[in-house]
Amino acid sequence: MSKHRPVLYFDHGASTPPHPEVIRTLAEVMERHYANPSSIHGAGLEAGRLLRRSQELAAELTGTSAEEWVFTSGGTESNQLAVVGAARAARSRGRHVIVSQIEHPSVKQAADRLEAEGFETTRLPVDGNGRIRLDSLEAALRPDTTLVSLMHVNNEVGSVQPIEEAGALLRRFPGVLFHVDGVQSVGKLPIRLKEWGIDLFSASAHKLRGPKGTGFLYVRAGVRLEPLIGGSGLDGSWRGGTPNVPAIVASAKALRLAMEGRTERTERMGRLRKRLIGRLDAIPELRLSGDPDPDSPLQAPHVLHLSYPGMKPEVVVHALEEEGIIVSTKSACSSKDEKPSEVLLAMGYPVSRAAGGIRITFGDEHDEEAADRLADSLEAVVKRLKPLERSKI
Repeated sequence: MSKHRPVLYFDHGASTPPHPEVIRTLAEVMERHYANPSSIHGAGLEAGRLLRRSQELAAELTGTSAEEWVFTSGGTESNQLAVVGAARAARSRGRHVIVSQIEHPSVKQAADRLEAEGFETTRLPVDGNGRIRLDSLEAALRPDTTLVSLMHVNNEVGSVQPIEEAGALLRRFPGVLFHVDGVQSVGKLPIRLKEWGIDLFSASAHKLRGPKGTGFLYVRAGVRLEPLIGGSGLDGSWRGGTPNVPAIVASAKALRLAMEGRTERTERMGRLRKRLIGRLDAIPELRLSGDPDPDSPLQAPHVLHLSYPGMKPEVVVHALEEEGIIVSTKSACSSKDEKPSEVLLAMGYPVSRAAGGIRITFGDEHDEEAADRLADSLEAVVKRLKPLERSKI
């Protein structure tokens, strides 16, 4: 790793550095409000009020109601509670759910879990930009369909699904719930839960500069879920266990900071992504995944995915790390899996492309100088590695 320049971290899609205000909030609540929020004494009641205020803050930021927000252990639990919990609760009406082929592993595993219980799952194909077709979604709907789950922003290549249009379509099917995995979109893209007809929405605190181990789940009033974790708790019947008050309060703070700074963040990250794409002409070995238009609304502003056919991605990652640049291969949940990317294969890319992917995700600390240094390092690393290229698969 470079000993002369500070390390640049371009793996915000995996986890983000906590915001200083979030760290202070976490420490303060941990030190001063350690009582169990289920207790009836004054200290417990105060902890309970902090939880309630966190729900109210999430509601104020999203135009929803406090009672519609549940705090979980992270995006994975939020996704599984939404998908498995909603499908199980509606199984008397039907046992068919729909997801896309490029969902996060937590949703894929939830679908697998339901199939083992006798449910049927339709996995919608995607085009070369990583997007489903609305006519494919409509064609997949059946009388026994109870749930559609789509990822707003793909965590690997940054493709943006037509969530608003899908929500409008599903309004014509009132018996079908609509779950959106918003882990990679909160704080980067607009989120309009009520307007878009979203019934369930997942988010994760550590993807928006909050603490790890805390997630959010929006559950529209009237939606039924079957809990995954039994026992007593403060989130009604959705989740048992003692709430992590400090982390929840800090997560609500992170959500507020992310939502309030979204417009500026989106514009700045979009400029950085466009700037980096403009430098790729000098590195023909690297291939851009998804829509090649740098101004495309079909791509999230903070994610850029490149393939280096013929080169193992971990070799590129470690070579960049020697330059003081931190990137990843694919999603953190799949980064140690050496198989070709299921996302890229679903998008129609050959194995040579799918096996050599590099994911770059921008954060609040990045500026044009950081993007230029990243581009310079990519160019230098590819030049150094080119003699080591394997034969193209």
